Amino acid sequence: MKFGQKTRQIIKRIATSVVAIAFFNAQSLDFANSQAASHGIIRDTEIETLLKEYAAPIFNAAGINKGSIQIALIDDRTFNAFVTNGRRMFINTGALMESKTPNEIIGVIAHESGHVAGGHLTLQREQLGNAQMMAVAGMLLGAGAMVAGAGNRNSNSGAGGIGVMMGAQELATRTLLSYQRGEEQAADRAAIKYLDMTAQSPRGLLDTFKRLSDDMMFKTEHLDPYLMSHPMPQDRIASLETLVEASPYFTKKDSADLQARHDLMRAKLYGFVAKQEEVGRKYPISDMSLPAHYARAILNYRYKKIPEALAEIEQLLRAKPENPYFWELKGQVLLEFGRAREAVTALKRATSIMAEAGLIHGLLGRALLATGDTGNLSEAVKELSNAVQREPEDSETWRYLAMAYGNQGNIGMAEYSAAQEAFLIGDQQSAVNHADKAKKLLPAGSPAALKADDIFNYRPKRYN
Repeated sequence: MKFGQKTRQIIKRIATSVVAIAFFNAQSLDFANSQAASHGIIRDTEIETLLKEYAAPIFNAAGINKGSIQIALIDDRTFNAFVTNGRRMFINTGALMESKTPNEIIGVIAHESGHVAGGHLTLQREQLGNAQMMAVAGMLLGAGAMVAGAGNRNSNSGAGGIGVMMGAQELATRTLLSYQRGEEQAADRAAIKYLDMTAQSPRGLLDTFKRLSDDMMFKTEHLDPYLMSHPMPQDRIASLETLVEASPYFTKKDSADLQARHDLMRAKLYGFVAKQEEVGRKYPISDMSLPAHYARAILNYRYKKIPEALAEIEQLLRAKPENPYFWELKGQVLLEFGRAREAVTALKRATSIMAEAGLIHGLLGRALLATGDTGNLSEAVKELSNAVQREPEDSETWRYLAMAYGNQGNIGMAEYSAAQEAFLIGDQQSAVNHADKAKKLLPAGSPAALKADDIFNYRPKRYN
């Protein structure tokens, strides 16, 4: 699992003063930008694979093209999910950790898919433009009234102009928020439709709203419902209950295998992000389940208790020797605590089980490089190259690939890889410098030289 990785800006900034409540936000707004930017993006093959499996039938039911939506995980303990630009769906770690069943997260994905399929982001931009025009028109009228009042030395006219301006802004805001509330209700109904189409229960979605309603009860008690971007929790639940309970799949439960994988995912997240006391309460030493071993293994690794971490991992591997993620964790622990050769063995086992996992290939490449054995350099380059082909936006792997090429004496490819890393983390000047050097060293017309030229000539778009 990788935390805090820098990523390129992937969302257009659209300024707004709309009140936002974290309750399944469908956004192209600044709130979405600030969340994605202020909290680290987590990369983890196990979690991403599971979320893709949750999403695939829902996307198909919603008519969303395969591969057109990427799901990203945000390191944030609040329960939230949102979509941006119709291309990225963000889910907070808090949503996964609090969800007791796969069905609850599948319901969240179905809701967000309703926003994408309904074109709500595009329509929301239009409504935002209309609201801005209403506000501007009101300000112009108010300003005219103020000027007229000043000319007539009529203070009441001036005050009336201010009132017109403020009233126009409030009307614009309320109009936009009313539109957003309608979108939320439409997404709720769409979610139930997609769940029915895929023979899955909508109960998880309703259970999630009920739990969130309890959490939000005191926060929304004194709020004006017309100044919220989402329906009031109790109103939302009342409108959903009849539809949910009428579903022919209402009582259907997730498969035992899917539930087991969900439990492991939650344990992994608790191990990586929760405090020691919280993990101890949730997974006490008396708990001998696989999720408990997983959480404790990761917690011990975090606190540098390596023998204890490895002992827990061995328990996992004895129970599930073909689980690639247990081997990946073992390799990560060994690598980060100076046992690179042992890490290579564990990570080769992981990639033999799950050959398509780019992040694990990248970790194996790092381990091969860390052995310090020049005989491993060619294999390290091979594994790291495999990784960046599968994960081209993983800046960290590009950095290690640059190191591997540099150790081989292949300076042209080292400069090209360094240019890719700099470009991905937003260091445009370094990217240009490395790309310029790469172009001079690489064979003209080669794929790497052409890509280096693209980086050298790249000019970032600017949005107003």
